[in-house]
Amino acid sequence: MEELSVSSALKLVVRGTRQDTVINIGDVKVGGNKIVVIAGPCTVEGREQLLETAHSVKNSGASMLRGGAFKPRTLPYSFQGLGEEGLKLLAEAREETGLPIVTEVMSPQDVKTIEKYADVLQIGARNMQNFSLLKDVGKIEKPILLKRGLSAIINEWMGSAEYILNGGNNNVILCERGIRSFNRLTRFTLDIASVPIIKKVSHLPIIVDPSHAMGRRDLVIPMAKAAIAAGADGLIVEVHSEPEKALCDGPQQLRLNDFRRLMEELDTVANAIGRSL
Repeated sequence: MEELSVSSALKLVVRGTRQDTVINIGDVKVGGNKIVVIAGPCTVEGREQLLETAHSVKNSGASMLRGGAFKPRTLPYSFQGLGEEGLKLLAEAREETGLPIVTEVMSPQDVKTIEKYADVLQIGARNMQNFSLLKDVGKIEKPILLKRGLSAIINEWMGSAEYILNGGNNNVILCERGIRSFNRLTRFTLDIASVPIIKKVSHLPIIVDPSHAMGRRDLVIPMAKAAIAAGADGLIVEVHSEPEKALCDGPQQLRLNDFRRLMEELDTVANAIGRSL
C-alpha cells in the first residue's frame, strides 16, 4: 500500500518522530483523550443573546465558547460584528461561565487587541493564506485555531501552519471546515478523510467545524458524530439562542436544545472509540 506523504519542504508540522501535541488552554486540553467541544454563536450580537447561549452550552458540556467580534462577510452590506465591544462581551461571558473564548482575528493590526481578550485566536478560512497575519500570530503565545481554506489542499493548509510554528508559536489547532466541490445541497463538502490523514502525517491536533461545512442545522449533528468517529480531537459548533433571528448564518446554527442532544449523542460515539467528552 502506498504510504501517505506530504511536501518535503515541511519541517515543523510533520509528525516524524514527534508525539501528539497537546495544547493547554486553562483547564482544557486539546489533543488528548478527551474530546473538546467549542460552541457558541456565529457572531456576538448583544449581551443577552451571548450570555444566554454561553450559560446553556456550558450546562450542556461545552469546553470553550466561540463567538465572532470581527466578521469577514461575503458582501459589505452584511453585519460585520461589534468589534472590540463584542470582545468585551465575550470576556464577560468567560467571567460568568469559566469557559475559555475563541474568536477570529482578520488582520495583523487587530492581533494585539484580540490577544488581550481571547484565549484562542482563530484564523478563518479566507485568511488561511494571509501570510502577514500568519507571521504575526506566530509571534504570540496564545493558541491559534487555523481553519482550512475553502479550496486549499492539505499540503497548503499544513504550509500555513508551518508559518505559525516557524514564528515560534507551537500551539496550533487545525480545523477542517469543508471545501468547495460540485455539491450544491450543502454549503461545502466536509472532507472527513482529512482527519485521519492529518492524524497520520502531523502531530498537531485537529478539530472539525460541521456548521460551516453543512450550512444547515439538520446535518450538523450527524456530521459532528462522523467527525469524532473518524478521530477528530474536537468540534467547533455554532449555537444560538434564537437562530431564526440571527444576524449571521442563522440556518446553520443549532438551537440550544439541539446542542444538548448533540452532546448526549456524542458521548456514545466517544465512548465507542475509547475517548470521552
